[in-house]
Amino acid sequence: MNPFRIHTGLTVPLDRSNVDTDQIIPKQFLKRVERTGFGEFLFYDWRVRSDGQPDLSFPLNESRYGGASILIAGKNFGCGSSREHAPWALADYGFRAIIAPSFADIFANNCMKNGLLPVKLTAEDVTELMRRAQEGQYRLTVNLENKTVSDDHGFAAPFEVSDFQRYCLLEGLDDIGLTLQHEADIRAYEKKRPSWIA
Repeated sequence: MNPFRIHTGLTVPLDRSNVDTDQIIPKQFLKRVERTGFGEFLFYDWRVRSDGQPDLSFPLNESRYGGASILIAGKNFGCGSSREHAPWALADYGFRAIIAPSFADIFANNCMKNGLLPVKLTAEDVTELMRRAQEGQYRLTVNLENKTVSDDHGFAAPFEVSDFQRYCLLEGLDDIGLTLQHEADIRAYEKKRPSWIA
């Protein structure tokens, strides 16, 4: 997992509330077993019209938001099923952080385990960031080291994250990485274990 410390990037506004995981990555694309390759199908039912052409009114299809790495969204982002494919799709598309007034708990947890930072700000702050992002190319800095979101125009807001999740993101440790920190102890235990135990 790539460590997350300080990220500055272009924002894209998604002014919708209650975006569920089936909208983030529709069910027909869940046949893959890898974590990669989902980005092209992110928000597919919104990004692509029924005739297969891009819906140019959808923010991710607007050229001014090309290369955006910070998503600004409405409340209760990531609700619905607990599919881990949703953060996989967001990360594979190129997002490093999502800013919203609230997140579904399981979705937020899955994001943290995949190097994607969900940042909860007040509704008022998110509304202001959404407005700035809609006006044109708007860049933000998400600083996990000091737990702030800021821009070069005077905006600054703190956010909360648990000490454990912050540590994992700063160090780039997913569950496997955390386990492998104890590799020497695991090997020592395996050597002492009776051979008849499979």
